[in-house]
Amino acid sequence: MSVLLTGGTGYIGSHAAVALTQAGHRVVLYDNLCNSSATVVDRLFAITGKRLAFVEGDVADTRLLLKVLREHQVTAVVHFAGLKAVNESIIAPVNYYSSNVQGTISLLKAMDAMEIRKLVFSSSATVYGHPDYTPIDEDHPKRTTNPYGRSKLHIEDMLYDVAQSHSDWRIACLRYFNPVGAHKSGLIGEDPIGLPNNLMPYIAQVAAGKLPRLSVFGSDYETPDGTGIRDYIHVMDLAEGHLAALDFLRESRGWHTFNLGTGKGHSVLEMARTFEAVSGRSVHYRLEPRRRGDVAVCYANPQKAARYLNWTATRTLEDMCASTWHWQASLLQDEMPLTRAPSNWEFRGNPVAG
Repeated sequence: MSVLLTGGTGYIGSHAAVALTQAGHRVVLYDNLCNSSATVVDRLFAITGKRLAFVEGDVADTRLLLKVLREHQVTAVVHFAGLKAVNESIIAPVNYYSSNVQGTISLLKAMDAMEIRKLVFSSSATVYGHPDYTPIDEDHPKRTTNPYGRSKLHIEDMLYDVAQSHSDWRIACLRYFNPVGAHKSGLIGEDPIGLPNNLMPYIAQVAAGKLPRLSVFGSDYETPDGTGIRDYIHVMDLAEGHLAALDFLRESRGWHTFNLGTGKGHSVLEMARTFEAVSGRSVHYRLEPRRRGDVAVCYANPQKAARYLNWTATRTLEDMCASTWHWQASLLQDEMPLTRAPSNWEFRGNPVAG
């Protein structure tokens, strides 16, 4: 199968490229490089032994998409491209609707024109908002609380309507929980531009001495250690979930949703302590008051994916932390640029939420 990966040089896209290539698919990477680097293509060659086709372009460019779909004889698309920071989406919501929703419309126009109707969409557990219950299954009410999540939910609703418009459409929306970790080679991983928005890369940069400490918001939740619990999934398990979804769509028409998570949660302090154990480095932190809007516990019910995709997450928290540290250590060794914060700087973002 010839598969186009929009956002293919990004964090999740690059790991999915490894999984799909090693499974025998012909992968085409498409990315505007707004949050990634073309050097990923060389790194993917080092991992897979195959030179993957790469096109620099934006999903808003329908004409270029048409050209790429035609020239590479694409038969399926995995759509990763889009903006993904919750806090940023609150500050600049128009950018998120423009990039995520309008970009997807452009992609769908190109796919429809080429009669390519097999699509795996990179969605998010943020579509569930604050959970009524855990573990969260796919039937949980959708009521996202920020523009990023609403852009994902708008796209899901749009894809549902598209799937109803023609019987040939086969669409899987994969609702990620909290992707972490890196490929075992240490050649690809999460390398955020500027200060990290997510917990694991933040912990890694504290351990590496790039950031002074981690602020842990909330230490009085009704959890074993008082800190918030989330479902963290290794990025290679997530990548293999996309491979399973493509296989599922060979025989399954219509619109489908699946949670991709481990089905269990880990607290913020558990993450930090495990990272210390596998890296041998200290992760300094300071306990802070709860933040408005945060919840104590959020984790997935992944049984539907196990049943229909024949997929389950297999990698452990130790695997997640060890692979992240291997990647972080390779960044230090290669002297790749990472933002260094002033010594008096404190993180005030959202390192816990999925």
